This record gives sequence, C-alpha cells and structure tokens, in this order.
Amino acid sequence: MFFDPVYMLVMGVGLMLSLGAQVWVKSAVGTWSRVQLGRPMTGAQVALGMLRANGIQAVRVEEVSGFLTDHYDPTTRTLRLSSANFRGTSVAAAGIAAHEAGHALQHRDGYAPMKLRQKMVPVANIGTNLGVLMVMGGIALGAAGLAQLGVILFAGFVVFTLVTLPVEFDASRRAYQALTAAGIVMPNEAAGVRTVLTAAAATYVAAALTAILQLLYFALRAGLLGGRRQE
Repeated sequence: MFFDPVYMLVMGVGLMLSLGAQVWVKSAVGTWSRVQLGRPMTGAQVALGMLRANGIQAVRVEEVSGFLTDHYDPTTRTLRLSSANFRGTSVAAAGIAAHEAGHALQHRDGYAPMKLRQKMVPVANIGTNLGVLMVMGGIALGAAGLAQLGVILFAGFVVFTLVTLPVEFDASRRAYQALTAAGIVMPNEAAGVRTVLTAAAATYVAAALTAILQLLYFALRAGLLGGRRQE
C-alpha cells in the first residue's frame, strides 16, 4: 500500500495541510511575539488573572521548556506555559496563555466536548497504533476481516480529532472574550490575538482533515467503500 498512488496522494495532501498550518501558526506567533502589550502582563499573569477572575483557585500555572508546548492538564489541574509565553509580555503570549486558561474554565464548567475528549484518549491511542497496524496487516495478509476491524478502530481516532475541534474553538472564544472584556488587550492588539488563535486552531483542523482522508483510504482498501476488496 505504500506504493499505491492513491495512498501517496492522501499522505501528500495531509502533509501539505499539516505543514501549511504549522507555517501559519509559527508565522503568526513569531509576528505577534514581537508586539508587546500596551498593558504589560506576562503570560503567567494573564492566565492567573483569568483563572482568579472566574473563581478558580486550585489550578497551578507552571513553566515548561520547548516551543508552543503550552497545555492544560485536567488530571492534575495544571496549566503549563512554555518559557516564552510564561515570561513574555507579548500579544502572542497573552493569547496563548488565555487559551489554556480557557481549557481550565471548560474543565470547571464540565464542558461536554472536553469531557468526551478525555474519555476518548484511550480509544484514540488504540486507533492510531493497533488500528493502523491491523489495517496494514490485513491488507498485506489478504485478511479482510482484520483490515476492516482496524478501520473501525482507526475511526475512533478520527472521531477524537473531530471532538477536539469544538474544545479548541471554545477555549479560543473564551480567551478572546476574557482578554477584551478585561481590557488586557487594546483593539489593535485584539486583532493579533485573534490571528494567533485562528492559526493555532488551523493545526487541529488540518489534523482532522488528514485523519478523515486516511480513514477513507483505509475503508476503500479494506473493501468498505466502493465495493473494492483489499489486494
């Protein structure tokens, strides 16, 4: 299947989507990381301020190394910001920090898509590992049942990527509203926040589209689409 022109096309499109999204987010973050807030606040201060303003006291804000390694861990109730965003006072740092704080607000509110996403993590891991191996093994061995079961498992991963979208979009919405309502960003800076958050969201959209394309290809090769049986 690795020499199948259709598979190469699918993976090529997925790679282009992924690279395009990564270039966009790096460009947006790079541009707005050079623009300092008119009201100087570090990303850590923005995140803490947003949490405290919403009555959240138990969430810790920690610094981590790496580029765009920012994330919220609901299992430990810890919000982690990369050094540039933890210490930085740029528009990009404020937007990213507020976005992660938005996830903490989702956790507090019991936001349904976030709860579903957490429950689906084991399913997604199985789908991307065992599911893909079963599809490839079934195709190589001529075992239609094995390949089709692998497709079903991989479909779980695809659903996971789709459920991730509203979680990320909602966190960005909360971040933008919080930053503008509190006057942390000025109107011209708000445009930068929106640009950074939109570019970051594009990476999740690209991942979901790529997963869908892979699923359609696997389903085709496994005989679940178009009546074509595996070869």
